[in-house]
Amino acid sequence: MEFDVMKKVPVAEQDPQIRATNFDEVCLGYTKEEAVLEASRCLNCKNARCMQGCPVSINIPGFISKVKDGDIEGAYNVISLSSSLPAVCGRVCPQETQCEAQCIRGVKGEAVSIGRLERFVADSAKEMGIKPQLPSDMVKKGKKVAVIGAGPSGLTCAGDLAKMGYDVTIFEALHKAGGVLVYGIPEFRLPKEKVVAKEVENIKELGVKIVTDAVIGRSLTIDDLFENEGFSAVFIGSGAGLPRFMNIPGEQALGVFSANEYLTRSNLMGAFSPDSRTPIMRAKKAVIVGGGNVAMDAARTAKRLGAEVHVVYRRSEAELPARAEEVHHAKEEGIIFDLLTNPVEIVADENGWVKGCTCIRMELGEPDASGRRSPVPVEGSEFTIDCDAVIMSLGTSPNPLIKKTTEGLEVNKRGGIIVNEAEMTSRAGVFAGGDAVTGAATVILAMGAGKAAAKGIDEYLSKQ
Repeated sequence: MEFDVMKKVPVAEQDPQIRATNFDEVCLGYTKEEAVLEASRCLNCKNARCMQGCPVSINIPGFISKVKDGDIEGAYNVISLSSSLPAVCGRVCPQETQCEAQCIRGVKGEAVSIGRLERFVADSAKEMGIKPQLPSDMVKKGKKVAVIGAGPSGLTCAGDLAKMGYDVTIFEALHKAGGVLVYGIPEFRLPKEKVVAKEVENIKELGVKIVTDAVIGRSLTIDDLFENEGFSAVFIGSGAGLPRFMNIPGEQALGVFSANEYLTRSNLMGAFSPDSRTPIMRAKKAVIVGGGNVAMDAARTAKRLGAEVHVVYRRSEAELPARAEEVHHAKEEGIIFDLLTNPVEIVADENGWVKGCTCIRMELGEPDASGRRSPVPVEGSEFTIDCDAVIMSLGTSPNPLIKKTTEGLEVNKRGGIIVNEAEMTSRAGVFAGGDAVTGAATVILAMGAGKAAAKGIDEYLSKQ
């Protein structure tokens, strides 16, 4: 293999024309030979800036050094000290803005492919039957902790608490554990049985119990968990599943969906499969409104279900919040980007079904509070995109159920739970993290919050 130390070892992917017709994983991952070669690019810096860019503080030079030596089990053990979901993170973390953005190798060349190496280690460990281990010096604490939500923050918090010696039970509202990993991220980016289910099993191997179909706020309240179930602390990692809409005329038409519902039907319920009993809209021409990673997931899913797909986003490509990799893959698959464009009305036919999306052209004005230039409508530039489906991907907010059923739990104006530096809420012994606090964000940031909460819970209970 030709090798330029200044460039990443390329990774194999499905051909765009083929993958746009199936739900198989796009990226095929490194072989062992490729992984060892990529690992050899690491400078093994003494002051590892890459670790400063990792929300869960993985010893990145440490695990990469093990890969370079061909020691997969050693590499996995290093990662497992900090991360409970390495096969997930290696696939969906925005490494390019986090650990890889800090890589010294990237100053004059391309950063080391930290994410691809993490994925290689996790996948190889699974094939070798290597499991995460409880610390040899762990002492059982004799206290129970409840975790609400089996998403990234909940799984991470539960795994860390189990390693500290706590008896942990996760209560999950859906029928499968994984949260956004199973309902939000498509199969072609994150395989459910091959990856997510195996990561969940690893959490259970640590002694964590998972109760599914348990809606906290309905079947049990947080007060019940303390008073009747004997838990000493509670972590809320219930995510942000409440979709937002534009409130424009025609938005109630048949054929308008939230990306949340659309992706849940496809991902969690398997509606992309021809023999699925769950219905899903198989549009001829779909408009996806939004520019984030969820918008890319919805667009690429609609493409695979047979639609011509237009992504409508009100700013320019430079402001797209989605990962550059996801935008690149979407373009390769033939998805059309209508940038500096914003919907103003959904047009329906006489039967109430979507037949078009009227938009207006935008131009960028002065920067707003986020630092991005504000989009301004161009007067008289309206036009209509003919379509039979519109999928709104405008972000999500936390579900208000837990707040409504938990006295004294303070939230902000967006419904996010307010926490202190230890991730504790306004209720003593109740902690929270991830999207339930911040609103929709990345998997790795939710995991970081779960780790911080586990530390906060341990400190809190140690003082009791």
